[in-house]
Amino acid sequence: MLMIMAGAGGGAKEYTSNWLLIAGGGAGGHRGAGGGAGGYRASFNNESSGCGASAEAAITFIGGTVYTITIGGGGYQGWGQLGGKGTDSSISAPGFTTITSEGGGYGAFSAWYPGTNGGSGGSGGGAGYTKSPGAGTSGQGCPGGGFSWQGPPGGGGGAAGSGSGGSNSSGGPGGIGDHSTITGSSVQRAGGGGGGGGYPQTATGGTGGPGGGGPGGGHWVSGSGGTANTGGGGGGSGRISASGGSGTGGSGLCVLRMLTADYSGTTTGSPTVTTSGSDTILTYTSSGSYTA
Repeated sequence: MLMIMAGAGGGAKEYTSNWLLIAGGGAGGHRGAGGGAGGYRASFNNESSGCGASAEAAITFIGGTVYTITIGGGGYQGWGQLGGKGTDSSISAPGFTTITSEGGGYGAFSAWYPGTNGGSGGSGGGAGYTKSPGAGTSGQGCPGGGFSWQGPPGGGGGAAGSGSGGSNSSGGPGGIGDHSTITGSSVQRAGGGGGGGGYPQTATGGTGGPGGGGPGGGHWVSGSGGTANTGGGGGGSGRISASGGSGTGGSGLCVLRMLTADYSGTTTGSPTVTTSGSDTILTYTSSGSYTA
């Protein structure tokens, strides 16, 4: 049964909420590139959405409506497989236009011929040898870094910067994440994963993008995963064996911020509830709901 809250005009109460929505990051590639960060969309305080896009409009909540919050998981790329895109995050409800942030693109497999393209997504995954990086989704993230003729592949794209190509000494760095103050302090999230090293054998892994991107592995070293609940991309692996894992993507996040006077207090999924000034802030690190 829906609980209807009376507004001044006799209908259901309406009020606005700012929001931040980040998808799961993409996995790094085996002996390959860094994964792209999860799609990054934001409305608070005129702060940018992904890759320099303008802030989006606040949500108008309708009293009594249940809004479902889905938090995307990070991508995983198994040995010998091409894939590992992150999972989408979303805010949805009956009669409401769903807001979706797209999962980050996977890092390319193989540092040398034949190589593969990076996967497209919220932010794009880095490219393998002689191939193209993945594209970022408009308004959500930046593209991955390109291949290097010297061998190491590119880093994954981040929410605020593209991944970079590798050099003869290291895999490409992941793109930088974006900052948000929606929780009351400035936090950087959604950095891209670093590209793996390993060819030549002296090459080191690329650095993960600031904001949760996992660093790539050097020669015969696995990549590191993106940081949980940042949407960071996973680092590429610098090894090529069944035991050499690439970094998994970091899981996503949703934050809702509204006037405390409007906050209903009805949630599922155990979000963290904090206050800042006259506002209440809900931070979802796993899926749940909010009843307006």
